[in-house]
Formats: sequence, structure tokens, C-alpha cells
Amino acid sequence: MEYVCDAPHNCTWFRLMTEGEAVAESLEMRHAVDKHFRREWQRAAETFHPTTTVFIEQDINKEDHIRRTMPMFLTLRDQDGTALVTAMVLHKGRTGSGCIVVGPGNADPYPQHGDAIAALAVYCGMTLDRSSCYPYRR
Repeated sequence: MEYVCDAPHNCTWFRLMTEGEAVAESLEMRHAVDKHFRREWQRAAETFHPTTTVFIEQDINKEDHIRRTMPMFLTLRDQDGTALVTAMVLHKGRTGSGCIVVGPGNADPYPQHGDAIAALAVYCGMTLDRSSCYPYRR
């Protein structure tokens, strides 16, 4: 995981960097972020175009391209490392829809962690409001 930003109440946002981290997040949080991570990784990988025809060099910069292209997958952790919220958001400056913010078991994280989600929104330079980012609202 990679540090992203601090949040209120001694919490911290981290970026999930690998499929293994996404799988562990899915297991701990009881949801399917790993499925979304794999799908977005594949989409980003399909847009990569090697800068050389030399076979052994064709994957140079592929990982960087994927990280820049796919949405960021994030986890909010407390000071004990417990996962509290999972988010999928676009990179700073990118426009479009598709953000998802969920709690354990796809529960609504906004009532308990709205201030932490707001801190992430400031960091990302975008709005992460409940109406557009929580997909299971009733």
C-alpha cells in the first residue's frame, strides 16, 4: 500500500497497489473491490502501446502506464490498521464518473466516516458526495 493522505480521527488513506492488496481488502471488508481492481487493471493494460518492437523491452513502462490510467483504489485505515472504508476514484484532474465509496459489507460509510471521505475529496480535488459515490443508497 502507498500513503495518500491523513484523515480526521487518526485515520489514514492508502492506495491499494497490487491485486493481492485488493484481494485482502475484499476479504477484510466483505465486498468485491478485487473484482473491480482486476477489471480496471485489464482495461488500462489494453491501452498500453509499447514504444519499441524489441520483444524483451515491450513491457517497459507498462506498470507506470497502468497506474496512471486506472482509477485509484483506496482504503481508509485507523491507527490499528483496521480497514474502515474502500474507495475507487479517478486521479487528480481527471473528469468523469465512476467513483465508488463503500464500508464493510457494502454498507454506507458516510454517516460514520463522512469527514474522512471529505478529506480524500479535498486531496483528489473532486466531490465525493454520497449521492454520486455510494452505489447502494436506498
